[in-house]
Amino acid sequence: MLPELTKYIGKEIMGQFKIVDIIGKGGMGAVYKAWQKNIDRYVAVKILQPRFANREDIVLRFRREARAMSKLTHPNTAKVFLYGQLDDGALYIVMEYLEGINLAQLEYSEGPLDLERAAKILIQVCGALEEAHQKGIIHRDLKPENIVITEQGGIKDFPKVLDFGLAKIKEKQIDPESKVLTREGMVFGTPEFMSPEQARGKPLDPRSDIYSLGVIFYEMLTNKLPYKAKTPMDYVTHHIKTKPTPITQYRSDLPPEIEATFSKFLAKRKEDRFSSAKEVAIHLSRYLKTDSLPQYIKEMLVSKNEKGEEEKEEKKPKVYIAPKKVDKKFIIGESTVTISKSLFIGLLFIIAFLLTLVVVLLFIIH
Repeated sequence: MLPELTKYIGKEIMGQFKIVDIIGKGGMGAVYKAWQKNIDRYVAVKILQPRFANREDIVLRFRREARAMSKLTHPNTAKVFLYGQLDDGALYIVMEYLEGINLAQLEYSEGPLDLERAAKILIQVCGALEEAHQKGIIHRDLKPENIVITEQGGIKDFPKVLDFGLAKIKEKQIDPESKVLTREGMVFGTPEFMSPEQARGKPLDPRSDIYSLGVIFYEMLTNKLPYKAKTPMDYVTHHIKTKPTPITQYRSDLPPEIEATFSKFLAKRKEDRFSSAKEVAIHLSRYLKTDSLPQYIKEMLVSKNEKGEEEKEEKKPKVYIAPKKVDKKFIIGESTVTISKSLFIGLLFIIAFLLTLVVVLLFIIH
C-alpha cells in the first residue's frame, strides 16, 4: 500500500480522531476507521491526498459538496459530522461509521433477493434520495457499493446511502481498469449504472439517479445487469441505445407488472421515467406484503394531496351549486345550496305569483 495512504494510521488528527485502520482506498485518497475519544465512538474519516490541495477546482468542489452533505439529515443517509483541511493540506470529511456490508456484498452472498425484501430496501433508499433531491443534490454515482446495509434500532436491512455529490470529485488520470470514467475532474458515473443522459455528458437532474436506482433494483432481483457487455464502453452504448433484457427472462416467479415497473425505471427519455424518488417509493410499496417499514418512511408514502382530498370528502355538502356570483344560501338538513342573486329574485317572483293565484281562486270559490 502507498506510504501516502498509510502515514495517517496510528496518528491523531484534529486533536480528537485517532486513525485506527484503513477501510477503503481509491485514486484520490482513502477512508479510515478512527476513534473519537471525547465522544467514545468510532467514525469514518475520508482523506484526500495532500497533492490535490493545489487543485483549486477540487478544493472548492470538495468543500461545496461536503457542506451540502452535512445538511442531509435523513436516517437512511450516512451522516457527515465535520469537514475541513489538515495541516498538510489534505482535505477530509468525518462521517458516521457503519457496521454492515454494502449492497453489492449482500447481492453476492444472498442474491438474487426476494422481491419484497428488495423493494423494502429500495424504498428506504428513495427516502434518502428524496431529501437530497429536494435540496438540489444529485448523487451521480449510485451503485450497490455506495449503499451499506446495516441494522439500526432493531430494524434489519436498514440501508445507508454514501457519497452524495462527492462522485463528481475524481482524479483526471486514474487506473484504466477502474469502473469510474472522468473528464476534467467531472465524473460521468459508473458505466454499469449510469443514465443515458449521463453517458452523453448532458446536464443531470434527479431522474438520472432514478435510472441508476432502476439498474440497482434489477441487479438485486437477478444478480445480473439489464445489458450484456464486455467492456465499460459497451455498457455506455447499451444505456443509450439498447432495450434492457426483460427481467422475467431471469425471474419467472415475479409478477407480470414488474416489466412495467422497469420500463418506467429504465426509459431512455428521462421524461418517461418516474418523476421523483417519492413516486418510486410509492410505486414499489405495492410489492410489500407486510407493514414493516419505519414510521418516517410510511409518512413519506402518504401523498399530501391525497390527504387534502380525503378531508374535502368528509366536509363536502350533499348539494352544491356555485355560479359566478354568489349571494344567498339555504341550509336544508346537512346540505348547503348556494344560488345566484338573479335566480333568487326569480324564485321570489314565482312565489309571489303563486300566492296571488291562490288568493284569486279562494275568492272565486267563496
